[in-house]
Amino acid sequence: MAVSSASFSTFVSPQTVSFSGKPSSLRLLHPTNMRMVRTLTQATASKTDTGPRKPRGIMKPRPVSPEMQALVGVPEIPRTEVLKQIWAYIKEHNLQDPNNKRVIICDDKLKKIFGGKDRVEFLEIAGLINPHFL
Repeated sequence: MAVSSASFSTFVSPQTVSFSGKPSSLRLLHPTNMRMVRTLTQATASKTDTGPRKPRGIMKPRPVSPEMQALVGVPEIPRTEVLKQIWAYIKEHNLQDPNNKRVIICDDKLKKIFGGKDRVEFLEIAGLINPHFL
């Protein structure tokens, strides 16, 4: 953890004022070139690398509905991969509106996934695939 000299000097100042009641000159307590040293504790030293972690959250494979299986081809898949494959399908079949690339024109497969809608904006896709994850 890096501490700037300005904030560090507010905690430990190399100079201090005597509080004995009479004014006196400043006296030097510590050398002016102090450095903070980080010590290695047992808690940080005992961490061992156990290899790659198991996927969690949106990276964890989840079972999908039969309609989604027809599009992606597998019974379990992470949300991130589903979105990638849907976009690949859209690009491959040229399903973006030429006037507004944010709008997807749904074919039969996509209509099954997107609740029967003919046109879907790309921001709606993540919400519309939720019901297909079991």
